[in-house]
Formats: sequence, C-alpha cells, structure tokens
Amino acid sequence: MATTIIAHLSSRRDRWRLYVVLPRPVSAWPEADLGSGEVPTVRERSRALNALGYTFTDGAEWQWTETTLWPDDPTARAYLIASIEVREAPE
Repeated sequence: MATTIIAHLSSRRDRWRLYVVLPRPVSAWPEADLGSGEVPTVRERSRALNALGYTFTDGAEWQWTETTLWPDDPTARAYLIASIEVREAPE
C-alpha cells in the first residue's frame, strides 16, 4: 500500500504557506510561500504544489480546521489550516 502524503496550507504572521509533510525533519519539508491577503485559490495552491513536485490525489478535497495557540483562551486569535492528500507528480 502506498504511503499517504499530506499537504497543509496555513497562515502564519499573515502569510500563507503550503508545505508537504514527509517523514524527515520539518526543516526538510518542501514548502512554498503563497503571499499575504486572501486565502489562495485552489488553482494557486495546485500550481504551488506542482512546483514542489506534487499533485492532488484523485478525488482529494481540502479539509479545513481551525486552531489557536491558546485553546483555553476564547479571545485568542484563530488560525485556519487546510489539509489534502497528495502524491509525487509524474515526471
């Protein structure tokens, strides 16, 4: 069975970044900076993922979740994180 590879889209310090989670140190994960402002479109995310050498798996959909740095503080800023299954792009 093929290993599932997950890509995440997150916003930190008002900049969107896309990264691919691999079984190696975080500093070695492929990542792309998608700039600031609005949530990047699916097309922008796809292009960034392709530039990293990955593509969406068939039928994959983005799953969104909300998190915070301080879960017990209802006034803490919320952050959105999206996840999707990906695979290495064919050469």
